[in-house]
Amino acid sequence: MMNLRKTLAFSLLVALLFSFSACRSADEEVISDTQYDLLDTVCSISIYGMPEEDANKILKGAFALCRDYENILSRTVKGSDIYNVNHSNGEFVEITENTYELLQKSLYYAQLSEGKFDVTVGKLAELWDFQADKPKVPEQEKIENALVNIDYRNIELKEENGLYFARLLNTAVAIDLGGIAKGYIADKVTKYIEDQGASHALVNLGGNVVAIGTKSDGKPWNIGIEKPFTERKDIVGYVEVADATVVTSGIYERAFEQDGVLYHHILDVATGYPADTDVESVSIVASKGYSVDADALSSICLLLGSEKGLALIEQMEGFEADIILKSGEIITTKNMNLKEYK
Repeated sequence: MMNLRKTLAFSLLVALLFSFSACRSADEEVISDTQYDLLDTVCSISIYGMPEEDANKILKGAFALCRDYENILSRTVKGSDIYNVNHSNGEFVEITENTYELLQKSLYYAQLSEGKFDVTVGKLAELWDFQADKPKVPEQEKIENALVNIDYRNIELKEENGLYFARLLNTAVAIDLGGIAKGYIADKVTKYIEDQGASHALVNLGGNVVAIGTKSDGKPWNIGIEKPFTERKDIVGYVEVADATVVTSGIYERAFEQDGVLYHHILDVATGYPADTDVESVSIVASKGYSVDADALSSICLLLGSEKGLALIEQMEGFEADIILKSGEIITTKNMNLKEYK
């Protein structure tokens, strides 16, 4: 059985590309590639207005960079920084500067969300195992045992003589960066693409979208916001962006049904179960370079619920939110210019 997360991510990708292509001029050169075995999702990159040979070279390097980051940030890849920290028995482990930077960012958002966003959720995530062919609800006792130790304050970082280190103060916990790593990688890949000379491009790492520059004709990109749980992947609206990121988290992603109940992948560390709020999906819009922040914030808003989530984004400069409620209502921050899709 194809991984449900991949199926849904691909549907989102199709919706996004439809929105893009509908607004692309006929003579606009585009070179694209899609990878299905990276970051446990579907990753697509499109480069516009460049010779094919140059664009393909950039695409190859960008996907290789995705793989490199996956190999240091993944909880499950043996020998990765995160794997090594999780298996270090409380001892400091040397990590890359990138991992150090991302862990710092993770701790910031853990504090901002008062622990709702907590990357020491690794043991709980392992129990739920949403990547399995046939995921199932874990035993209650195992959930309770995993919950006892979750606490981001168990992560200790240090920098010494230009080297970076991390350890876990409680060896019963494990780090999982699934709620923030794609955004971080999207930012790094974006910088790489620009450094290689591309001025007009789209990066989509499983719903973490970055629009580099404008379209070749100088007009903004149109990024569609998907309506959850629609077979045709309808779009509720779109945003016009340039040099910006749009990140969506939703309960329709990476989910399974058991005994008539839908279980999604965004786990509430207070209960050990998927977050049960009034929100179906959250899309965060921010400037290019802030996909890592938008990634974390989209999950945080879903975990907090619409009222607290919207209030949080309203007080953060440079971020806008579109929140789709289970009731079907759509609410947005004051400056979120969501346009109707016709």
